[in-house]
Amino acid sequence: QVRLVESGGGLVQAGGSLSLSCAASGLHNTTVMGWFRQAPGKQREFVAAITGNGITTNYADSVKGRFAISRDNIKNTMSLKMNSLKPEDTAVYYCALDARRQIIMSHMSREYEYWGRGTQVTVSS
Repeated sequence: QVRLVESGGGLVQAGGSLSLSCAASGLHNTTVMGWFRQAPGKQREFVAAITGNGITTNYADSVKGRFAISRDNIKNTMSLKMNSLKPEDTAVYYCALDARRQIIMSHMSREYEYWGRGTQVTVSS
């Protein structure tokens, strides 16, 4: 059974930093993984993705230059380092896994088969 568990969310002031982690179990994963977020009253949106080998990354324009995604395939973990946080970054952040692709990083949530339960990130102004 595949399981994704996020950690590291919390409350931070605007301009601050947070790091999120996602621990995967139930498989030895070398496929695309990503982070999505959902703010109250809004649809879930793509944040970042990383290829199975961890070499190539992709970011939403809203976080480009501020967030950095990485992964450790030995430890079966993925991370999201978030800098220069803004109040509009406030959301529940979800870890996701596309079990079929190793290189193509989709921005569509429906392409990811496995999801964590999410971790809250709140950025105060």
